Amino acid sequence: MKKRLKQRTAVLLTLILSIGMSLQVQAAAADRTLPAVIQDTAEYVYTTVRDPQVGSIGGEWAVLGLARSGYDVPETYYQNYCATVEKYVKACGGELHDKKYTEYSRVIVALSSIGKDARDVAGYDLTTALGDYDKTIWQGLNGPIWALIALDSASYPMPQNPTAKTQATRQMYIDRILECQLPDGGWSLFGGTEAATSGDGVSDPDITGMALQALAKYQDQPAVAKATQEALTCMSKKQDETGGFSSWGTANSESVVQMIVALCELNISLNDPRFVKGGNTMLDNLMTFYLPGKGFLHTVNGSGSNQMATEQAFYGIVAAQRAAEGRSSLYRMSDALSISDAVTTETPAGQGLAGKDPSVTTRPIVSPGKTFPDIAFCNQITAIESLAARDIINGRAGGNFDPEGSMTRAEFAAIVVRALGLTPGANNNFSDVATDAWYAPYVGTAHSYGIINGIGDGRFNPGGTITRQEAAVMVSRAAKLCGLNPELDNAATRNMLAQFPDYMSTGEWARVPLAFCYKESILDQSELNIRPLEAVTRAEVAQMLFNLLSGAKLL
Repeated sequence: MKKRLKQRTAVLLTLILSIGMSLQVQAAAADRTLPAVIQDTAEYVYTTVRDPQVGSIGGEWAVLGLARSGYDVPETYYQNYCATVEKYVKACGGELHDKKYTEYSRVIVALSSIGKDARDVAGYDLTTALGDYDKTIWQGLNGPIWALIALDSASYPMPQNPTAKTQATRQMYIDRILECQLPDGGWSLFGGTEAATSGDGVSDPDITGMALQALAKYQDQPAVAKATQEALTCMSKKQDETGGFSSWGTANSESVVQMIVALCELNISLNDPRFVKGGNTMLDNLMTFYLPGKGFLHTVNGSGSNQMATEQAFYGIVAAQRAAEGRSSLYRMSDALSISDAVTTETPAGQGLAGKDPSVTTRPIVSPGKTFPDIAFCNQITAIESLAARDIINGRAGGNFDPEGSMTRAEFAAIVVRALGLTPGANNNFSDVATDAWYAPYVGTAHSYGIINGIGDGRFNPGGTITRQEAAVMVSRAAKLCGLNPELDNAATRNMLAQFPDYMSTGEWARVPLAFCYKESILDQSELNIRPLEAVTRAEVAQMLFNLLSGAKLL
């Protein structure tokens, strides 16, 4: 009897476990549905891009995706973005870039998505630049493509630019795109232009997808309709058996996103037989890059989520969902949000906190749009570009930034002094800091304000590298000058650091500063480990200082 009871119990337990596992599998599958993925990615973008800036990552694309997704975002989020844009535009005197006119187009698209008129931003009309034909087309096909998308996003009238050598029209931009179409039917960045090289003769899915997005509203023109069908045929041939595309020989998520958005703008089903390969649609392919709770990968073999890939994939799946629900497309913004003007009593960004040291000042934007070729897929790109625009951080030899390179003590002294707007001045306190060394004034000032110390015996060791925990200590000292309180009691410090498996490997002297940096989001709590003894990278220092300046209202 007991044996039979045990057998029945075992069978029952097996059945329960089986049902439980089945439900878990079903739940996991349900979590992969498009609405669930959009919700999850929206949460990730919203929490990752807490303070959207003017930039190609951590800025306009995040705002666009959130605004068009229907995700519940506090109105203050968009209001703060508008305030950031206005401050940036004022600092630039209305000139976002002297050559890259997609800087204007990107901001126009984002503002339009939240119902703001890009013709009145801090007293400047951002659409005016797009009336200059020659300057708009300077950077290749990106220029006319995004000029059309931006101007059409809120049906802006064609701006008249009194300083333009050639006054642009919409038709001129359409014709420019058409005349650059390649023999295979697609487009590349410089293909068909005088700047073309041998590699530009092969169509690229990214540029082709964007060109189709720009031309989508002009299908009533026979030449446009013909070019569109040729491009679709070309891309159908280039689509691989996984449903995706490769750009420059590498299968990636961004390429398939641009084609997804293109089909949605053209009102073509993602299940169109021309774009189903091996039983896979483009959306199926895009989902292979998805990391639940962490965004999207750039390549399937990538080691972690990529911010650029995530933001583009986000607006791509939003475009797909809007198409599935019969709503207006991503860039047809008749149903844009309507964000009211901010009414706040908080300290405005750029003025600093009330308790800051009087010597700490805001660094103005002097190099708008400054970037580096080796940070395109760097998660800290927003921070790096923001600091570079203010000449706080510079590149290295060859024009690159070297984001994974280590940070020397001399470099850190220079960067932190510039970040706080302090006046450099040598104090001759260290025997190994020559008075004529480029970094001597920065080391002197950083030491005078208590941000950095020597290593003993009257030496500074300017060429030595800085560990992650040392960087946290120095940044916490800088935070005190900015008006923040870096002091935490033992319980708060322990509670903050105990979430990290390696926290006991931190130096006792660094624990309070580390806990403070995590508490104030200067360091990212979502990281698995503190890695206190690892050399901090240049990109990580940029992100820490960017987060500090943002929290201290100094950007």
